[in-house]
Amino acid sequence: MSFRTHTVTDYVEDVSPGSGALPPRAWYASSDAPSLSLNGNWRLRLSPTADAEDDSFAAPGYDAGAWARIQVPGHWGLQGHGSPIYTNHLYPFPVDPPRVPTENPTGDHLRVFELPEVWPDLAEGGAVLRFDGVESCARVWLNGTELGEFKGSRLPHEFAVGQLLKRTGNVLAVRVHQWSAGSYLEDQDQWWLPGIFRDVTLLHRPAGAALDFFVHASYDHLAGAGTLRVDSDVAGRVTVAGLGIDIATGESVTVPVEPWSAETPTLYDGELTTEGERVPLRIGFRTVELSDGLIKVNGRPVLFKGVNRHEWHPERGRALDLATMREDVLLMKRHNINAVRTSHYPPHPAFLDLCDEFGLWVIDECDLETHGFTEQGWRDNPVDDDRWTPALLDRASRMVERDKNHPSVVIWSLGNEAGTGRGLTAMARWIKGRDSSRLVHYEGDPTCRDTDMYSRMYADHAEVERIGRELDGGSLKRRRLPFVLCEFAHAMGNGPGGLADYQRLFESYGRLQGAFVWEWIDHGIAHPGLGFAYGGDFGEELHDGNFVCDGLLFPDRRPSPGLVEYKKVIEPVGIGGDAGDGTVRITNKQDFAGLSALAFSWAYEVDGEPVETGVLSVPALAAGESADVKLPPPPAGGPAGEARWTVRAVLATDTAWAPKDHVVAWGQVPVSEPRVPTVAATARPAAGDDGVITLGPGVFDARTGALTAVGDVPVSGLRLDVWRATTDNDDGAPWQPDLRYGLLWRRLGLHRMRHRLDAVETGEHTLTVRTRVAPAARELGLATVYRWTSDGERLRLTVSTVPEGDWTVPLPRLGIRLALAAADGVRWFGGGPGEAYADTRAASAVGRWQSTVDELQTPYVRPQENGARIDVRWAELGGLRIEGDPVFSLTARRWTTEQLDAATHLTDLVPADSTVWVNLDHAQHGIGSQSCGPGPLPRYRLQAEPAEFSFVFSVRPGGSA
Repeated sequence: MSFRTHTVTDYVEDVSPGSGALPPRAWYASSDAPSLSLNGNWRLRLSPTADAEDDSFAAPGYDAGAWARIQVPGHWGLQGHGSPIYTNHLYPFPVDPPRVPTENPTGDHLRVFELPEVWPDLAEGGAVLRFDGVESCARVWLNGTELGEFKGSRLPHEFAVGQLLKRTGNVLAVRVHQWSAGSYLEDQDQWWLPGIFRDVTLLHRPAGAALDFFVHASYDHLAGAGTLRVDSDVAGRVTVAGLGIDIATGESVTVPVEPWSAETPTLYDGELTTEGERVPLRIGFRTVELSDGLIKVNGRPVLFKGVNRHEWHPERGRALDLATMREDVLLMKRHNINAVRTSHYPPHPAFLDLCDEFGLWVIDECDLETHGFTEQGWRDNPVDDDRWTPALLDRASRMVERDKNHPSVVIWSLGNEAGTGRGLTAMARWIKGRDSSRLVHYEGDPTCRDTDMYSRMYADHAEVERIGRELDGGSLKRRRLPFVLCEFAHAMGNGPGGLADYQRLFESYGRLQGAFVWEWIDHGIAHPGLGFAYGGDFGEELHDGNFVCDGLLFPDRRPSPGLVEYKKVIEPVGIGGDAGDGTVRITNKQDFAGLSALAFSWAYEVDGEPVETGVLSVPALAAGESADVKLPPPPAGGPAGEARWTVRAVLATDTAWAPKDHVVAWGQVPVSEPRVPTVAATARPAAGDDGVITLGPGVFDARTGALTAVGDVPVSGLRLDVWRATTDNDDGAPWQPDLRYGLLWRRLGLHRMRHRLDAVETGEHTLTVRTRVAPAARELGLATVYRWTSDGERLRLTVSTVPEGDWTVPLPRLGIRLALAAADGVRWFGGGPGEAYADTRAASAVGRWQSTVDELQTPYVRPQENGARIDVRWAELGGLRIEGDPVFSLTARRWTTEQLDAATHLTDLVPADSTVWVNLDHAQHGIGSQSCGPGPLPRYRLQAEPAEFSFVFSVRPGGSA
């Protein structure tokens, strides 16, 4: 006979959602009933196992004076107790559901509190203790009485505590376990960080208080009217002063209203009044439906220009304050983002308040992911095991009930990467039964059995186009559903590339209703020795490296070049045209709003500098409309040079999310082509007795033909360069077996090219250096010829390359690099102000720009190729002026490409001296999104083929300073 002893920690491995908590309800703040935040300084005792300490600490009078102090909300692993763990999808513990390891870090938390003087008499009404987020399992006591335990880390749990409260000396005890059965449902590609990471609040509940209520506010776009009904557990009245509404709960009223949308987020202030409480309401009227095979809001199809948003702060982890959440929303609005998928759990509810207020479409995602079960072919997956269905339904209901009154939430998502199963179907049925006013999303089921849309991740451009044309196969039901890329354009490191190509598809096919970039912010952890830490930096035995740093924001919330590119690609106004007919085409790409909020201006620019500016009168274009707008005549007798029109659309007045003159959209219309620099080959090479050759301002080593100076500016190391410090997208992902170019390049040895000198030849007006550039152990190479000429003042270099051997992969880059003894300021005429590459160039505007060498660098958390400025006509740095024929890409940094390639953190990059390494590239390979998605499109690949390009060097006025 065998038996298993039951212990007081059995609840940790119980598949149930917990016990003792109240039914879920809407999240709201009362106008009358007081509340007490229990955030702040708590005591912590950390134990290595779930049962390492008894629960005597929960009793009043326990002496916790020797315990550590910790901030709540917070994670103990970010406050000096234990360490974070990062995995993408692998469970960092043995997969044996629902069992978890005995080594289970457990944090006992204590908080002693007093009731404020304004708190009502304890005999009047009740009280509720609310936890908004605890990872991953918690057991709770108040004044020595156990309240219950719960799982569902990113969901609210409430306990009735009125009968337990005292005026003074209340003792709240919470035991938090890092691992539990719930951990199997929370494998969400983020740091595993236990703790009480959202608010803890005590809420007074007066007699007759509102318990739960559901605001139904639909909009009839044909009648221009909204219908309001508020269902409430406790009867009362609903008033909306601005609409003249005063009705009983449960009653409906229809009145003329302005609808809510992400573009025009009109909210009406209302109030729900019950016998014991007044509750403020913010009501947005809108109707969401699946109609004609499309997702429609207020009768019109919508195009999502979205991001996936994990909650993150580099010091506090997922413990976000309101200011940080507001900063996120403002940054999104200022970068033209109109939608958020709350990956992969409901956010802090205050974030949804902000989405309501400022206007963002929200896909609210359930706290569910079981991705690690893919390692065993989804065997034992909880979502297809009836024992787990109550936990799944609990998570679905806690999301829907908490967030159901937010107009910004237009779609419920069942979760992420959880395979398929009966549990998901049960969730979908429950959600649709509870709330028929929204649609249901889930990506992981290609049959779309339970969803209202076909959703995919990382489909490449060709497949997306096939889907847009309804040529993707699958069932007839699926082909008649709208398509959403819930994740695309993996924003890891330098990138993502190909955004503009995706957006053209979304705007071309009605079935394609947009996409959500993965993801919003790099999850780097502030670290004194590394700058920002990522997976593996805390000694984890199992981790996924910097895959956690894949956002459009750097960890400190500075926008990356990827976010600037995305802003340009998804502009709500299209600006383009042909200077030949003197017009610019303006297109209103919004779904609802007109252009009245914007002011338009023009600038006529010559060689990157404005010559004249003015106001552009644009007609009132409704959503989706276009017009050709006449530009003024070009200035008569103006300066000669490369000319273009630049047209901008800016905010006409201050808004809630950005000030007046904030640039919303811009476009450039070329008038003339770039001028090609010419250098007459009149100077003759002269050999001296000191082993040098001079040609105009150029000084060369007579033996090797190497350039050593231009005038008084020392130059060294000039040679053909084909290598770049591989980007995360170059290196690809482990599950991508082919076309991981970074690995293929290294396999060929392109990171260790050898340069063979074949000849140094002088002609009447030329110096020619013939070389072969090739990797060890391979027969392929590049026959490379450097041909120098001069007119006496300027020095022209023409580089010719011819591939030899069987080149089966593109080149990383093709150009020259050289070293300058010193440089700081950089000026250039070309693309800017930020970095750009072949498939990330939409946001690069042609103009005159200036920077410093240090400011040219992009601080990707894992160092990699960065900082290129494209379409450069000329640049000045380190005493040199460099002109291109044709335009070129400029990179300048204080370390070599090899040093950059070897670095794992920004702190590894320390200049050895004042040397600045400069790359002048004829071209670079595209960026793509292959750290998780597709690589660069074929037209952005730098194929190895014959090429010729030239640079003109001269000494900048002021010399080498």
